Amino acid sequence: MDRTDRRIIAALQRDGRQKLSRLSERVGLSPTPLARRIARLEREGVITGYSARVDQERLGLPLNIFIFVELESQSSEAVSNFESALRRFDEVMECYLMTGTRDILLRVVAADLAGFDRFLEEGLMQTPNIRAMRSSFALRTMIRRNALPEG
Repeated sequence: MDRTDRRIIAALQRDGRQKLSRLSERVGLSPTPLARRIARLEREGVITGYSARVDQERLGLPLNIFIFVELESQSSEAVSNFESALRRFDEVMECYLMTGTRDILLRVVAADLAGFDRFLEEGLMQTPNIRAMRSSFALRTMIRRNALPEG
């Protein structure tokens, strides 16, 4: 990946729906070579897809809750099974395998405390292999970036 590829990616992350002509102006390439580069980045798996960013509050899901999970077993099979179990919960927006004393970090969204409680009791707490959980509610988002720097 060269500097031009990085500019293309940064511009697409800011606005994935912009017309090729506008993107062409932004990155300093004519449309045909730009289209070839985008196709190559998609083919190579650098660009994995396109999606819409949404306002959680307008969707009725204003709460962000971060949950640290400690597993009973950290074997690759146990972690894989836990990951598969989490995929059925629509509330889980992100899941990270971590280093340190906590094995998993989840970002969960909910409409309200009752919805989060329901997710915990009927969902996450029913998932096998959990030793301990610790939850923290985000008061507000201070920084959220959706684009890499062009650098």
